Amino acid sequence: MPNLKETARRKSGDLNRRSFLRTTGLVAAATVTGGLSFPAIARAGTPAAAKPQVAGRRKLGSLEVSSVGLGCMDYTGSFYGTHPNRADLIALVRAAHEHGVTYFDTAEAYGPLEVERIVGEALTPIRNEVVISSKFGWGIDPDTGRMTGGLNSQPEHIRRAVDGMLKRLKTDRIDLLYQHRVDPAVPIEDVAGTVKDLIAQGKVLHFGLSEPGLKTLRRAHAVQPVTAVQNEYSIMARDPEAEVLPTCKELGIGLVCWSPLAMGLLTADIGLNTAFGPGDFRGMCPWFTSENRPGNLARIAVVKQWAHRKNSTPAQIALAWLMAQGPSVVPIPGTTKMAHMMDNTGADAVQISPAELREFNAALAAAPVHGDRLSAMVLSLSGVEAPAKQK
Repeated sequence: MPNLKETARRKSGDLNRRSFLRTTGLVAAATVTGGLSFPAIARAGTPAAAKPQVAGRRKLGSLEVSSVGLGCMDYTGSFYGTHPNRADLIALVRAAHEHGVTYFDTAEAYGPLEVERIVGEALTPIRNEVVISSKFGWGIDPDTGRMTGGLNSQPEHIRRAVDGMLKRLKTDRIDLLYQHRVDPAVPIEDVAGTVKDLIAQGKVLHFGLSEPGLKTLRRAHAVQPVTAVQNEYSIMARDPEAEVLPTCKELGIGLVCWSPLAMGLLTADIGLNTAFGPGDFRGMCPWFTSENRPGNLARIAVVKQWAHRKNSTPAQIALAWLMAQGPSVVPIPGTTKMAHMMDNTGADAVQISPAELREFNAALAAAPVHGDRLSAMVLSLSGVEAPAKQK
């Protein structure tokens, strides 16, 4: 288990994300080069938000993680059409740990395979101080990364996938292993049973599901206790509140939130005329269409108002809002930028009381979401129920 140390909380300054990036440019460079200490920056008058620290710890089942994790997905630029530098990414991951992050999430599908290699290289020196999660479930050749199409959670494929993960992540165990999406061709009892065997072998420590149907979740939990469910959850995507979150609370399962900043929308950096470049999948997301964007920006205005009220940035208030939903809710914002990472870690210091949460939600209700969170095709992979186990 990781050796997790409590550190002092740092109060966030009254900054929007763009001003945060300006004021932390020097900090980001210093983190990479080691050329400037945080005490020196503090003496120079840099706002407190420039040096945040994740002090909080939360439980996903019995697994302790930092209250804010790091989603390691778009490290090859395949989702947002960017071209991140490998050395910068390794520095980013290590800096996140230095800022108190202990939970790092990735998947074999990211790259595919390559992001696990980057994360493995970054975390090898601090392996026993962190929690690493990864995911299986797609038709991917675990040796070559060739996409064979569709989903594949056949037991033998899971075993091969995990052996490949262990090599790429340079580790002897996966702390938390998720099924990335429910395979409609494989009974979940076979999936959970295979993971249970891998846990007995010491290759895996905990089991999770991403975007599962609720009956499937309960069936899996009966075979091998589920530590965490990973679903999209944010101020823009509140679907889990109806059934997923209550079920997780009932069963003692943690809820890990992917895309907690709604693909950057909740950072308040995307305006009415923001254009997405070639290869950026947000160009196909319903939230960002010309018809839906004006209404969604009205919702972001509420987030900005609360960020000002709580002396934080929009990203920090959006993450704090998630953490206010319960003690086992953990957001894992992803980024390839050092300053964004440091901004996100500052959310740990932002507290929203139950009364404030009710007031916040009332304001959000007056500015409804426009459009679905993803395309119909992608959404069809969520909430799927696995077939019954044949006797």
